[in-house]
Amino acid sequence: MTLVIKSECIDVKDGACAAVCPVDCIYEGERMFYIHPSECIECGVCESVCPVDAIRFEDEIGDEAKSFIAINRDVFSDAAGALTSPGGWSRKSPPMRDHPAVAATPIKN
Repeated sequence: MTLVIKSECIDVKDGACAAVCPVDCIYEGERMFYIHPSECIECGVCESVCPVDAIRFEDEIGDEAKSFIAINRDVFSDAAGALTSPGGWSRKSPPMRDHPAVAATPIKN
């Protein structure tokens, strides 16, 4: 069961999760981080360091946040819907384009 980053991360982007990820499967977007579903080894380290409690195992996500399961997958999918792999995140990587649903979310103050 993969880990998923939810809406609490939008406009926070602390980055502690990406810094501790042993497989670099957490990628920085313009407004939030995303976990690549097939690169994640489900160790849970990221969940334990998230300062805004935005990371959960997929089966622990309530109905109000279920859309983020698809958002975390879709951001890594090509036009045909196939999952692609960017090859691992690093602090030197430029932020990837946010999912349209995240980009459309009103900016938090």
